[in-house]
Amino acid sequence: MSAVKDPVDLSSPPVPVTPLVPVIGRTGRLLAVGVLLVLMTAGSGGRMFYLSRHASEPLRSAAVVIGADEALIGLPEGTPLTPLIPGSRVLMSAGAAGQVRAQQQRDWLAAGSIPQTSAGLQDMVRTALLDINTLLLPDGAALAGWPKSWRYVWPRDASMVAVALSRTGHRQDALSVMQFLQRQLPAQGVFQARYLPDESGVPDARGEQTDGTGWVLWAAARMLEDVPAGPAQERFLTQLRPLIDGSTRAALRITDRPGGLPKPSQDYWEIKDDRLSLGTAAPLAFGLEAAVTLQRALGDEALSQAAQQRLSLLRGSIDRQFGTHGYPRYLGGDQPDAAIAFLLPPFTAQADPKIVKAWRAIAPQMARPAGGLAPGAGWKNDGISWTPQTALFALTAASIGDRPTAEHWLTWLTNHRTSYGALPEKVLSNGDPAGPAPLAWTDAFVLLAVDALETVR
Repeated sequence: MSAVKDPVDLSSPPVPVTPLVPVIGRTGRLLAVGVLLVLMTAGSGGRMFYLSRHASEPLRSAAVVIGADEALIGLPEGTPLTPLIPGSRVLMSAGAAGQVRAQQQRDWLAAGSIPQTSAGLQDMVRTALLDINTLLLPDGAALAGWPKSWRYVWPRDASMVAVALSRTGHRQDALSVMQFLQRQLPAQGVFQARYLPDESGVPDARGEQTDGTGWVLWAAARMLEDVPAGPAQERFLTQLRPLIDGSTRAALRITDRPGGLPKPSQDYWEIKDDRLSLGTAAPLAFGLEAAVTLQRALGDEALSQAAQQRLSLLRGSIDRQFGTHGYPRYLGGDQPDAAIAFLLPPFTAQADPKIVKAWRAIAPQMARPAGGLAPGAGWKNDGISWTPQTALFALTAASIGDRPTAEHWLTWLTNHRTSYGALPEKVLSNGDPAGPAPLAWTDAFVLLAVDALETVR
């Protein structure tokens, strides 16, 4: 969601219809004429027919590769494939230095672990790792993407990338990502929407997005699980203590309100709104849950207990005020949102059965023609699937032990990559990739989903 620049259009929500006229498009996929298309979500037991505008959007980059002098280059789609050095994201034309850089990428892969999955998905997993490595700058800046509007560091995106790196054995890289965020942490402890990768500040006046506080705490807690107990964990906690303490206190301040519910803030939709969204409330809840663990590990029982008390208050309010309506996007609303996944593993320790039931019910309402998901039922009706939310649902399914649904979404994702194998931000109604590719947030979700399939039984 990192570069949404236009407001959400709520004027024409999905309209259930019954006629369906399939035709074969140029990509060989089933398309609908005028009306639109059906997605039967795995594990959801429901179908959704709806009208769609079938919006078009360019594929802003089909891959990001390394050229001569370490330069990152966005490759366009629709031209003859530019040869890459096998096993890398380095141009064949980069010469002897490129061969060295390609070997570094191959060594980097070998030094970690590649989550194992089916043969049909394995290439997507390897490519996702290589793309994250390519977009990771030496100072720890984890770029969301390469086209100009995405060439920044979002705390939520970077947090997911850090966890994916940690889970795949690249713990020093993961720490570097978190230390970059730590250096951007302002005195009040609340992150701005995004940061310039050279650490010179922010690119615009989007302002604070309080969900970032929850994301960094969750990431630190998940990374702690990957660090051997003893001196290594103590060193890790010391290295990130300013980020952990600052974010814990910020989370407590943000939720120091009736019922623990924070004020409205931009969330991953990145639109201005005066309504409290689940996308803001839920990350603060899972951030407080992480803070309980982190502060206990740091030996600050008072701060840990304060986080636990606030967590109980906030979760109770979310259950009552969002849960009563099926966990919609907005407080008091009725349209579901992908943020319901933030109330389930791997963001929480336990899977609440009633939340799992609500999560299963919402996918048909977010269905899009090509088979993926929109960010929410209230998202603009343009027919476009978003890969971060689709991959998020794969991660949720894998984390609660629902292998068929996880594999369904992962298979859809691998079938909608660019010609270079990169995961795009969006997929048009005809199945073509759009927006920037790769998108690091989607890569991270995919890696964690595949990892969860192997670790959650």
